[in-house]
Amino acid sequence: MISVRRAHERYRGGDAAAGIASLHAFSFGGFYDPDNLRFGPVLACNEERLAPGAGFDEHPHSHTEIVTWVVEGELTHRDSTGHATVVRAGDVQHLSSAGGVRHEERNEGPAPLVFVQMWLAPQHPGGTPSYEIVRGIADSTPYAVLAAGAMLHVRRLTPGERTAVPDAPGAYVHVVRGEVALGAERLGPGDSARLTGEPALDVIARTGAELLFWELNET
Repeated sequence: MISVRRAHERYRGGDAAAGIASLHAFSFGGFYDPDNLRFGPVLACNEERLAPGAGFDEHPHSHTEIVTWVVEGELTHRDSTGHATVVRAGDVQHLSSAGGVRHEERNEGPAPLVFVQMWLAPQHPGGTPSYEIVRGIADSTPYAVLAAGAMLHVRRLTPGERTAVPDAPGAYVHVVRGEVALGAERLGPGDSARLTGEPALDVIARTGAELLFWELNET
């Protein structure tokens, strides 16, 4: 089964006066949809746009694996465990909030910042918070979030190029940029697809494209 969610169907959040625009693919914050709470371990897939100087002040998280992909600009991250990092396009940042952590995220650069942040539920709650950043991750190098039984694949495609959707019980596909074909579906920027029990499928780029695939052990 393939369930496609279009960019225009996302819940619009953020705070325009503070320079923050947010698009949420799942039930999130003040928007509650009991039929769209999660897909397997995936709890959130938020596209965030921060104007220069804007950001999210320090706030708490717990029992959540938070994975961030920067599309444009630079994201400054600070957390209560002492990490202070600038995350750039091509980097994967992973904050495991475990039993509890506080962090802030800001655009301290001169240009607009766009990033995709994905939250996953761990298989076992609690534990000690941890932080990791992988600089310049390659297409051929998946990133495992073992606590959630999931693996992130990044794909950058040229027009006409194809790539296989991970063969797994479930997969979540998010189009960062460009246009692609997934079976009979056509997907554009901000569109996503949730796949359950599908045979091997290819994504074919209709234009230059960048995609994020979550390979999921369960849905």
